[in-house]
Amino acid sequence: MRFAFSSNAFLRCNLIEAIASISAAGYEGIEIMADVPHAYPLHVKDADIRDIRRALNDHGLAISNVNAFMHHADGDTYHPSWIEKDPALRAKRVDYTLRCLDLARELEASNISTEPGGPLDGMKPEEGLRHFREGLAAVEDRARKNGVRVLIEPEPGLLIENSSQFLDLYKELDPDVFGLNFDIGHFFCVGEDPAALVAPLKHVAPHFHLEDIAATREHYHLLPGAGAVDIAGVLDTIEATGFDGFVTVELYTYESRAGEAAREAFAYLQNWRQRPRIGNIPTTGQR
Repeated sequence: MRFAFSSNAFLRCNLIEAIASISAAGYEGIEIMADVPHAYPLHVKDADIRDIRRALNDHGLAISNVNAFMHHADGDTYHPSWIEKDPALRAKRVDYTLRCLDLARELEASNISTEPGGPLDGMKPEEGLRHFREGLAAVEDRARKNGVRVLIEPEPGLLIENSSQFLDLYKELDPDVFGLNFDIGHFFCVGEDPAALVAPLKHVAPHFHLEDIAATREHYHLLPGAGAVDIAGVLDTIEATGFDGFVTVELYTYESRAGEAAREAFAYLQNWRQRPRIGNIPTTGQR
C-alpha cells in the first residue's frame, strides 16, 4: 500500500503550498480537497489545473483521491447535502459533484469521495434514501464517462453510518461507478471493528481514510497512536489483502499545525512499516 495525506488539514495555505508540505513530510500521494481554499471547481481555471499538475509532478506526488465531501464554498461540511428537503439545495449538491467529477478527470484522479447522504435533520431514513439514490443516479453517467469512481464515505450521524447500511445501498449501484471510501475511524466511532471489515469490504474499497479516535468513540480525528483504534492491526490486515492503493491520513482537526501533524503521522507509518518481522508476520503490535 501507499500513503497519502489529505490537504484538508492545510486550510491556512493554498493547494500548491500544501503539495510542497505533504511531499516534504515523505508521502507518496495527496488527497485534494475540492473546496475553498484549495480546489473548489467553480474557482479552478485551466491555468490552475496546469499549476497543480506541475506542482504534483515537481514534488513526485500522485493524487490518492479528490475529496468532494465538504462544501464550505456554498454551505458547510455537510450542506448542501444529497438529502436536503429543498430540491434546489439537493440540485446544488448534484451540480457540485458533477463539477468535482470533471475536476478529477482533468487532474487524472481515479476517484472522488462524497458524503453518505447527509444529516437527516428530522427526515425519515426512507425519504433520505430516496433522495440519495436520485442524486447518485444524476451523477452516474458523468462518472462513467469520465472514468472516475464515486466513493461513498459512511460517517457517524449521517444517513449511512455503518458497513451494513452501505452494503444495503451498494446492492443497487453499479460497482464500476460507485464504491466505498473506507474511513477507519468512522467505522470505529459507530462500534464496528475496522480490521474485521477489511476483508469483507475489500472488493468495494479502493481507498482508505486513516485517523485515530479516542476510546469514547467521539468523532474527532486524532494522530495515529493517540487514540484507541488498533491502527497497526488495521494496517496489517489491509496489507495482508495485497492492497496496493492509497491509505490517506485525514487530520483536518490539526489545522493549526498541519505540517507538524503530517510529519508525526508519517513517522508513525514508517515505524509500522519497518517493524521487526518473522517472514511476512510482524513480531510486535504498535498502537
